[in-house]
Amino acid sequence: MIVISIALILVAVALLVFGLASGSSLLLVVSIGASLLAAVALVAGARQAAAGRSATQREAASGQPPHIPAQHVPPTTDAGTSGWRQPPGPPVATAPGTTAGPVEAYDDEPAAQEVTPEQAAQVSRLPDEVRVIDGRPRYHLDECSHLLGREHEPLPVAEAVELGFTPCAECAPDTTLLSQSGRR
Repeated sequence: MIVISIALILVAVALLVFGLASGSSLLLVVSIGASLLAAVALVAGARQAAAGRSATQREAASGQPPHIPAQHVPPTTDAGTSGWRQPPGPPVATAPGTTAGPVEAYDDEPAAQEVTPEQAAQVSRLPDEVRVIDGRPRYHLDECSHLLGREHEPLPVAEAVELGFTPCAECAPDTTLLSQSGRR
C-alpha cells in the first residue's frame, strides 16, 4: 500500500505542476483527488501493518513456540561441480564407477551448542554471516579453532539454519550473535 501511496503522490505532484503551468483548474482538482487517494492508501497500509503486528503479538502471547523453518536439503546430484554445497550429515554415497572424493569420518566434529527454540528462532532472523564446512553439520564464527586448516565458506546464519546446520558448541555462535544483536 505504501508503494501505491507514493505513486499517487507522484501523480498528484505532476498534475499540480502541469495544472499550475497551464492554468488548468481541472488538473488542480484531479491533483487534489490523487492526494486524497494517496492518504487513503497510506492509512490502509498502516492498518494492515498494525494488524500483522498484533497477530504476531497474539501468537507470542498464546504460549505456542515460534515457527522454526523446516530443514531444506538441496539435491545431492552433480557433487563434482563448483558451488555445490553438501548438506550436513554423512557424505553422499556415489554410484558405482563414480567418485565424489574421499569419504571422511567426522570424529573430530564439535558438539552442537544447546539453544532453546526461542533462541534458534531469533538467530534464524539475523542477517549475520557464519562459516560452514561442506558436508559438516555445524556452523561457526569466523575465529573458531575448528575452522583452522579446513576449507570453509561464509553463509548467512538464516540460510545455515534453513539448510539444517546447527551451532558449534566450541565457538557458541548463537550466544555471540544474539548478544551482538542486542547491542545494535
